[in-house]
Amino acid sequence: MEKLLEILQDIDDSVDYETETKLIDNHILDSFGIITLVSEIEENFDVEVDAAEMTPENFNSAKSLWAMIQRLQEN
Repeated sequence: MEKLLEILQDIDDSVDYETETKLIDNHILDSFGIITLVSEIEENFDVEVDAAEMTPENFNSAKSLWAMIQRLQEN
């Protein structure tokens, strides 16, 4: 989780990712941020994030992102 928070901070360090739960719904992450985030997640966690995974439910918070990463690592 620590590495994920570092990645998110590199994208936008003005957000408190530990408490924010509407990264997508409130347009905190824009399309460029999402593309960067997906690339970093795939590289750092050795997973493949398919288009089907790119939902607000998976990307609205660091906690939901972490749950997605863990689920992808199990497959």
